[in-house]
Amino acid sequence: MDFELKSLTLARVCTEKCDALIVLVPDGLASAADPVSSLVAQAIKSGDFESKAGKLLGAYAPAGIAATRVVLVGAGDGSAKSVKTAVAAAMGALRGGPARRVVLALSALRGSDSEAAQAAVQACDYASYVYTTTKSKPAAQKLNRVVVGVKALAEARAGFSRGVALAQGVSLAREWANRPANHATPTLVAQAARELGKLPNIKVDVLGPKEVAKLGMGSFMAVAQGSEEPLRFIVLRYDGGPKTEPPVVLVGKGITFDTGGISMKPAAEMDEMKYDMGGAASVLGTFRALGALQPALNVVGLIPACENMPDGRAVKPGDVVTSMSGQTIEILNTDAEGRLVLCDALTYAERFKPRAVVDIATLTGACVIALGSIRSGLFSSDDALAQSLTSAGDSSLDLCWRMPLDDEYAEGLKTNFADVANVAGRAGGSITAAKFLQRFTGKFPWAHLDIAGTAWKGGAAKGATGRPVPLLIDFLLGQVQAAKKPTLKRTARPAVKSRA
Repeated sequence: MDFELKSLTLARVCTEKCDALIVLVPDGLASAADPVSSLVAQAIKSGDFESKAGKLLGAYAPAGIAATRVVLVGAGDGSAKSVKTAVAAAMGALRGGPARRVVLALSALRGSDSEAAQAAVQACDYASYVYTTTKSKPAAQKLNRVVVGVKALAEARAGFSRGVALAQGVSLAREWANRPANHATPTLVAQAARELGKLPNIKVDVLGPKEVAKLGMGSFMAVAQGSEEPLRFIVLRYDGGPKTEPPVVLVGKGITFDTGGISMKPAAEMDEMKYDMGGAASVLGTFRALGALQPALNVVGLIPACENMPDGRAVKPGDVVTSMSGQTIEILNTDAEGRLVLCDALTYAERFKPRAVVDIATLTGACVIALGSIRSGLFSSDDALAQSLTSAGDSSLDLCWRMPLDDEYAEGLKTNFADVANVAGRAGGSITAAKFLQRFTGKFPWAHLDIAGTAWKGGAAKGATGRPVPLLIDFLLGQVQAAKKPTLKRTARPAVKSRA
């Protein structure tokens, strides 16, 4: 979709020729003589409209307004959250209609034009996304151009550009998570990563089974050995900062389909296990946004990609494997495979002498029970890193919640037959999974995002959300200034016209 930023007062927006004009109306909009303001005043006076975020009123060819259709939508207090709610509601009203060119008027809002423009672009693109890759006759996307009208053009540019970049990143993450497993094999995911290598300052390397074996990634290989699809270990590098600057490393779980292996999952809703690469998709999406934004920092992305299948060669409950770190692992449940691929990727991350490492994974059903679909679970051994991620979640409206990591939670991972078991009991399952990962993070500040509840939606709205790309981008942009300071100290604790 094409986005354009334009300086438009409410008076000027009345003369904009378009298929649909969306006007965001905040609380307490001052009266004025222009046709849009008059329409708003009459609608509120009659009781047909209110400014509560998301409330709608449509009009067809109203007098004095050049747009064919006008949608008034309440924007409440004008905050980024209210703007997203308003734009999502308005785009929903237009979805499926004939509108091709839409003007989105933010001119009446009293807050930051930059924040409003970013929120509006993200919400507009999100609401317009349609999956078409594997449809024989995909519905044509009629809406192809959105003009974002603001009061202060110069002030809005930065937020607008960030919004477009985030829209591109979230859309890419949604696309790859939504694809069925036969259209998103480890090899195809690696090809998607290679496409990102065409963007400025991004380099991509892809390791196959022989290279992974040479590295000693016995835990990762154990998960992949039951599948006919060869594993891929994908390494992305965004080099936007000085060569001497340590990077932030993002590790995305890339299980392109998870049957559970020999510990097979029940058939109901198993199709949703194509979303088990949500962490990998978020890393791809984050790098897409980095390629557009070009911030002054260094970022590494690691994606261990494979399938978890119940072949005759598949790893069995009770098998013991040796991880890249040298630690041995007793695999008591083959459906706890995400942590097995992540632990080797975390050990691989050591070679970059990272400033911080964040892994992102659809790791545990227990996190869905704990936090539902509103907040991602955040686990960290470093208070400063945890606070940075929490703040990024708040500012991006991509929320997370910090969970405990008390040492006592690791007791259930003890075994008589290896250094560690890959599962403990049912109690505190998301925490014990994080405690397993923590064993492989002793050489850097580390955080783990469990996105099992937030990476996709089920039911009638089934589809990937693209989370936590917004959180990760806000976090990384926050590190641009932090990168000029010493490495995070660990603390002990239990364009104006753009295309999206």
